[in-house]
Amino acid sequence: MKLNFSGKETIDVAPQTLWDAVIDPEILQKVVPGCREMRAVGKAEYIMALDLKVAAVGGSFEGKIALFDMHPPARCQITVSGEGTLGTGTGSASVVIADEGDGKSSISYEADGDVGGLVAGVGQRVLMGVAKHLTRQFFTSLKKQFTNPSTA
Repeated sequence: MKLNFSGKETIDVAPQTLWDAVIDPEILQKVVPGCREMRAVGKAEYIMALDLKVAAVGGSFEGKIALFDMHPPARCQITVSGEGTLGTGTGSASVVIADEGDGKSSISYEADGDVGGLVAGVGQRVLMGVAKHLTRQFFTSLKKQFTNPSTA
């Protein structure tokens, strides 16, 4: 099942600070919903383990993330792949960080994904709702990382 979504968030930090955060596995582990492990396995490559709930069904996932076509602190491409108790997934995203002035940055993203297995059985509408919810959680936690790092 194919998923496509995009968005833009404004965060009260300079572009370089935002870039440094979104490529730091320790910060990513704190802000990615359900993430119990995130570790670097190469330059701009990570392995992750997640515990997530989709609709009424929960499960664990393990996967890989790779960043490429990196132009710090302005943009990069991301690929993800994983599998777990609820199925499989792959995806890619284009991420652009822009200076909005006054110490603020915007981060824009366009993402495409493909999920299969049990998780795809909940339907595209439900999966899109879950994807949007997880994205909101991610950005809320990321923003807290800058305003109050001890509680993020």
